[in-house]
Amino acid sequence: MSGDSLVTGSFVTADYVVFALMLLVSAAVGVYFAWADRGQRSSGDFLMGGRRLTALPVSLSLTASFMSAITVLSNPVEVYRYGASIGLYGLSYVMMVVVTSEVFLPVFYRLAVTSTYEYLELRFNRATRLLGTALFIVQTILYTGIVIYAPALALNHVTGMDLWGAVISTGLVCTFYCTMGGLKAVVWTDVFQLGVMLAGFLSVIIRSVVLQGGVFPIISDSEEGGRLNFWDFDTNPLKRHTFWTITVGGTFVWVSIYGINQAQVQRYISCKSLTHGASTVCLWSILLCSVFAGMCLYSVYKHCDPWTAGLVSAPDQLMPYLVMDILGDYPGLPGLFVAAAYSGSLSTVSSSINALAAVTVEDLIKPHTHMSEKHLAWTSKGLSLAYGALCIAMAGLASLMGGILQAAISIFGIIGGPLLGLFALGILCPIANSKGALSGLVSGLVVSLWVGIGAQVYPPPAELTRPLPLTTDGCNFTITGVSQHVFSSATRPVLADNWYSLSYLYFSPIGTITAVGVGLIVSLFTASICFHVFFCSHIRRLAAEGGTEAYINERRHNTLLPHQVFQRQSKYCSSEPHQNAMD
Repeated sequence: MSGDSLVTGSFVTADYVVFALMLLVSAAVGVYFAWADRGQRSSGDFLMGGRRLTALPVSLSLTASFMSAITVLSNPVEVYRYGASIGLYGLSYVMMVVVTSEVFLPVFYRLAVTSTYEYLELRFNRATRLLGTALFIVQTILYTGIVIYAPALALNHVTGMDLWGAVISTGLVCTFYCTMGGLKAVVWTDVFQLGVMLAGFLSVIIRSVVLQGGVFPIISDSEEGGRLNFWDFDTNPLKRHTFWTITVGGTFVWVSIYGINQAQVQRYISCKSLTHGASTVCLWSILLCSVFAGMCLYSVYKHCDPWTAGLVSAPDQLMPYLVMDILGDYPGLPGLFVAAAYSGSLSTVSSSINALAAVTVEDLIKPHTHMSEKHLAWTSKGLSLAYGALCIAMAGLASLMGGILQAAISIFGIIGGPLLGLFALGILCPIANSKGALSGLVSGLVVSLWVGIGAQVYPPPAELTRPLPLTTDGCNFTITGVSQHVFSSATRPVLADNWYSLSYLYFSPIGTITAVGVGLIVSLFTASICFHVFFCSHIRRLAAEGGTEAYINERRHNTLLPHQVFQRQSKYCSSEPHQNAMD
């Protein structure tokens, strides 16, 4: 251990049993809810759990659904290589909860929409809704395929677990319980999987603490190695991680995930009442475990870095390597950690499949058909099955992407910024109109994709992204080394060392600010101020009073359009514009 020998461990029977039990329990939850809710007759029951879920399981599900295996495997490595500054995400969680609970969720909850993009049609027009839906579907399918494939690849190289066996089995099990049990199955399976994730982290942490002689030696090692770098207040936006990039940029990222993303909002509005505090505590617990696991990783390998020594082929394999190194003599515990990593994948994939089915039914099928609720429920199940198969296929495509994997994950975050700007424009800016909304969304996408893709093609200078020092002085075996790619500065464009070198956490704020700014400017030049002041106050008043059901039903059946609302109430614009503006 700690560089004394090469790790060549592999899974034993007990490990496979633990992993299989995790899959079996997940599938059993789907079967149970399929049987318990066999009388469900509407798509709302399947997609929204009948809006009768309670706060605690939903809070746990909200935590699990975006804590994918990428988080389980990558957060500790981030601490190991760059320091524990990502622990400051805890502050951005607090700000995210405030913004989400005060700005976005009250609107979605009181309007009782199933798809968040339905709001875009109510506020702007159908084209805006369809564009938002299309962007969500594309990014979610791509990201979900990566979530299935990436952890399987990392674990395969270290544990010897069959790559495609893991990909297909997790994809099939997830698709099965999503199709059978709907949102209730997804939420309660997330609760179980969050417990497995915590157990996996704790197994690594406890064993590391025992090996290193306690918690304080681990903290001391991290401090001596410069890993406790929380308070870097440098305002340089080019630095990868500082206090400002994590708290400001992180807030935008997390609001785009927990404030407007269909997979998350769908859980909020499935509750009997709004609640937010419990989800923050759950997020903190996972963050704390992942940060301390990274400190354990550094303490164990501070004298012999497996990545530099060539013992692993990618940084994301460091955590599985540590598990096989320190837990390999305890049958079942490596299987528990792998189950934790795949629980992260299952929770994310199940959330994505359920959300994809919801937006497809609500945004693409319902407005164009007259299907009964029973038929829509069966259609939702069929869509869950189809999207599950598509995500597994996308995992196969991800295997051919190579270095594009990280770019695809970055694009997922980049798209969230402009979408956040679009919703902020609609909710916070009464003057905004459909022309401004579409212009803002497209402009935000262009700008954020420009900087994001530019950063992938021309990576930032090494001095901005160089990991903290690591050594191989304590290794007592021949080091194979890791090939290094050297990029010639002569081929770099002028923008490469400033615009393309921005911290990746600023991609989301750039997209959001661009979308809002362009949207407002275009709206100011094209808007009918009287109409939009009235129409926005009309929606806000309905949402505040909770009396929106008839209005939503009229809009869904195209019997009440925005211009008809304006015509019906135009007298108020001419006679009492200031009063309406204040409603």
